[in-house]
Amino acid sequence: MSEAGKVTDRPAAVPPTANGVDRFFRISERRSTFGREIRGGFATFFTMAYILVLNPIILGSAKDKYGEALDPVQLTTATALVAAVMTVIMGVAGNLPLALAAGLGLNAVVAFQIAPLMSWDDAMGLIVLEGLLICVLVVTGLREAVMHAIPQPLKQAISVGIGLFIAFIGFVDAGFVSRIPDAARTTVPVQLGGTGTLTGWPVLVFCLGVLLTVALLARKVKGAILISIVTMTLVAIAVNSLADVESWGLTTPEWPDDVVGTPDFGLLGQFSLFGAFGEPGVGVITVVLLVFTLILSDFFDTMGTVVGISAEAGLLDEDGKVPHLGRVLLIDGAAAVAGGAASSSSATSYIESAAGVGEGSRTGFSNLVTGGLFALALLFTPLLTIVPLQAAAPALVAVGFLMMTQVKHIDWDRYEIAVPAFLTIAVMPFTYSITNGIGAGFVAYVVIKTALGRAKEVHWLMWGASALFLVYFAIDPVRQLLL
Repeated sequence: MSEAGKVTDRPAAVPPTANGVDRFFRISERRSTFGREIRGGFATFFTMAYILVLNPIILGSAKDKYGEALDPVQLTTATALVAAVMTVIMGVAGNLPLALAAGLGLNAVVAFQIAPLMSWDDAMGLIVLEGLLICVLVVTGLREAVMHAIPQPLKQAISVGIGLFIAFIGFVDAGFVSRIPDAARTTVPVQLGGTGTLTGWPVLVFCLGVLLTVALLARKVKGAILISIVTMTLVAIAVNSLADVESWGLTTPEWPDDVVGTPDFGLLGQFSLFGAFGEPGVGVITVVLLVFTLILSDFFDTMGTVVGISAEAGLLDEDGKVPHLGRVLLIDGAAAVAGGAASSSSATSYIESAAGVGEGSRTGFSNLVTGGLFALALLFTPLLTIVPLQAAAPALVAVGFLMMTQVKHIDWDRYEIAVPAFLTIAVMPFTYSITNGIGAGFVAYVVIKTALGRAKEVHWLMWGASALFLVYFAIDPVRQLLL
């Protein structure tokens, strides 16, 4: 557990001077302060504000079966609105420093796998349906039961794997690491920089940001991550104005011509819940498999994120359980419904919330800050999206380190724990997916326990989840057999 997480391992008594807001969010009880919560809220927003740019690009670049495209301005509004509302709801009702927004990966599935088969209304209807089914799983207690059935070492491995995953995201987003094109005919999938060497001002900004962030963390400076993001954004703006920079990627750090933009809510409510089942040439089996894939991915991505964030914040109880888990999972399911209803794709819990935890967030109060900033983004999108990925990505690398420290709690001498833990940790960054890592760990855990003649020690829900993951990994041959 990182130093940031240790301070909240055991809640303290609420000070008699605590005000109503403090008592409601249990800020002092979790040994936090309003200052930490506010800094954490800002840090979380700035590390995930890229979704305001990326989600409209991904969804707006695709066309549905009938050649229709979604309007980028409307997508930006819908993305900010859903993120604002659901993040605040999670903070107030779930009291976890866990922000929500349109899920990366899921939006790509919607844009490039589902939309080409049907209209946008029908595609978003499947997202709403997926969210409703997840809510049913929560209400019946099945989703929470699955999380409680996971052995504690595997939960710790999930946190470590997520740490490596988000650090990798930071390196890739900043251009420090890039994918080698297939045309290169090499077995090495990634490389340093874009050509095997570090080139360009944006990468330099990232490198300086990493050094600044780790130096501030080492000195235990309050607001280290947020200070780094703001400082490197200012540096990036200066560099962009003085140097000839070819490209910063998604966000160029320059002062916008118009600070205020008018939100367009035209996409809200544009969905058809069961329209996909009537799409000609699609088929019921295909639709069912698409919904199954969405549910499984959303289900376990959220599980990993909730456990990872709660563990890093020191909020897990003695049995490794997340506080108010059922409520948290229900809100996450409702976020998927809201995302589909607003045509911004499925909204889900964001692992970038770890940046806020790294700044000291321990309660849902920080979500009020993050959600408020997303609400402001409805009007001030041009101003709030000047932070380039190269300035925000160092926070992901630093938080990745903090989460990595939990690896020391895993018993590496017991193969039935060590091997599944290793696969969980390794597969997440190597496949760029939290879900894949959890699935690999689950299947390995069940197989090794069985091989050791200790199958009875495996919770029946772990058996069921592992069976579903086998179907998930073999979804293509399964589809070919059924169609």
